[in-house]
Amino acid sequence: MKKIAIYDTTLRDGTQGEGISFSGTGKLRVAERLDAFGVDYIEGGYAASNPKDMAFFRDIKKRNLTHAKIAAFGSTRRAKIAVGEDPGVLALLEADTPVVTFFGKSWKLHVRDVLRTTPEENVAMIADTVRYFKERGKEVIYDAEHFFDGYKDDPEYAVATLRAAAEAGADMLVPCDTNGGTLPNEVYDIIKSLCASFDTPLGIHTHNDSELGVANSLEAVRAGAVHVQGTINGFGERCGNANLVSIVPNLMLKMGCDCLRNGRESLKQLREVSQFVNELSNQRPWQKAAFVGDSAFAHKAGMHVDGIRKNPQSFEHIRPEQVGNRRRILISELSGASNVFLKAVEMNLNVDKSSPEVKEILRELERLEKEGYEFEAAEASFKLLIQKVLKAHRPFFTLDGFRVIVEKNEHASPCRSEATVKVSVNGVSEHTVAEGDGPVNALDGALRKALTRFYPQIAEVFLTDYRVRILDPEEHTAAKTRVLIESSDSKDSWSTVGVSENIIEASWEALVDSVEYKMFLEEQKEKEAAEE
Repeated sequence: MKKIAIYDTTLRDGTQGEGISFSGTGKLRVAERLDAFGVDYIEGGYAASNPKDMAFFRDIKKRNLTHAKIAAFGSTRRAKIAVGEDPGVLALLEADTPVVTFFGKSWKLHVRDVLRTTPEENVAMIADTVRYFKERGKEVIYDAEHFFDGYKDDPEYAVATLRAAAEAGADMLVPCDTNGGTLPNEVYDIIKSLCASFDTPLGIHTHNDSELGVANSLEAVRAGAVHVQGTINGFGERCGNANLVSIVPNLMLKMGCDCLRNGRESLKQLREVSQFVNELSNQRPWQKAAFVGDSAFAHKAGMHVDGIRKNPQSFEHIRPEQVGNRRRILISELSGASNVFLKAVEMNLNVDKSSPEVKEILRELERLEKEGYEFEAAEASFKLLIQKVLKAHRPFFTLDGFRVIVEKNEHASPCRSEATVKVSVNGVSEHTVAEGDGPVNALDGALRKALTRFYPQIAEVFLTDYRVRILDPEEHTAAKTRVLIESSDSKDSWSTVGVSENIIEASWEALVDSVEYKMFLEEQKEKEAAEE
């Protein structure tokens, strides 16, 4: 298997993306997680940029990394300044990392308009900086910034800048598609030519401005590159960097490359790593992300689901388990008997695909969707629907009534919301009241207070998201409303739906399903424990 070194720059280039930021502790935790995942290099920050990055280089030495090398990032010496006197170079040295990565200019446009120096001085700046760090025992990775644009403008000069780094002793030459505008065939041709011209190994660093970051990275490897730079989830400036979450599985599963320390066992952590980095950077996961998104292995059309049931390879390019994901069967007006059957199998229900019950579930599904219900994003509500149609559902409580009051006066700021709920559990009545930030929050609090006495597990449940959609806006304030609620107990997560012309009633339906699904999960666990 061809070995490809994975160089992660989430903590440096990734943080240049809009809305992306890590705390000092968060950076250390991400580095430890990437090390456990098995990447080869972790670029911790720009040495001359800010105190947080320098603190990272100091603190990461105290952590017990088992595989990855830490790299500090910087630039060549500045024009007309001796390399040993340049503040940026000295900051790189102060970072005290085993690997030093720095960039230099490959495009005469940048040499002339940005550095405002001569082409000859730019070449000397590259060579001097490589030599300086090699003399001090560092592994040196040279990032040739704007290389592909420079090559297309003046190939002879662009190659000369690379040659200066190679002859000074650089360990890795990394042409960069910094503006993200190069096409895959161009990347392949240029890298192929460079590999034939240089003994020093080559890498690739691409950006996603043309939606080609991943494709360009794969083409570079196909042409001979042995080192790939990128970020988790494609974080980065403008449209982002090449996404390692897509690059790594493509290299490993489709191109026969060895990328991670523990091979395919490490690859099973891919979704978890993606979610971990999203969480620490306070980003919502992208549902349609390749390989790791919730929709990556979600099937909706009845014909597709039937094919998956017979042979998963018919509609899945890899097994979801290979990247730590799972298959999801969606339920909608496009569903067929196979969708319902597989959902029932997920719930351990003994249902035959051609049974009258499955047809009844499909009829009920069609009726509810005409009323505005949607179960693609509310799987918990659909599972409860199956239970009800099969007469297998046991209501955990009955509603005697609820009331919600929203009060606003000149002395009350903000509005005051209060909810009263009266329920019965096994013939025992419970009447509670709660206040909240809004009417739904108050209603949620009152329902929990009413039920926790009977079902203590409900105290573990908390709402993670609340979404409202107006289904018929032409009806204005009388429009029918669909409410989607996401809930979690820190172990499991589930989504429920409610629909009504009254937003409070729609919210109540979704809240009730959320609570009942939690109790359904608890019953399932008790049954499994009893069977063991």
